[in-house]
Amino acid sequence: MITVGMDYKIIPGKDDEFVSVFSKVLDIMSDMPGHEETHLYRDVYSDHDYLVVSEWSDEDAFKGFIASDRFKNVTDWGKENVLRERPRHEIYGGGSGDEHVAKCPAGMH
Repeated sequence: MITVGMDYKIIPGKDDEFVSVFSKVLDIMSDMPGHEETHLYRDVYSDHDYLVVSEWSDEDAFKGFIASDRFKNVTDWGKENVLRERPRHEIYGGGSGDEHVAKCPAGMH
């Protein structure tokens, strides 16, 4: 199992739109092979910053999700409509050799 953190910085005034679309993406993710669970966190110190934390059965399952047309479509939409900058993705722990040693800031892994 791996835990993936995805940092998103949203254009002020676009937060509700981001959260609404995230809810739709969460529905899509629930059908993706290897997806276990996902949570959206809002930074209490920075109004327009979010962290999406997902658990996946393995890194290949996550890579399959980010390579999917559905993910690419929502990413393109985000760049054009709600994102201040390019999102960052980081894998926290997991893998058979613990090759990813960072710890999830939300404490999921």
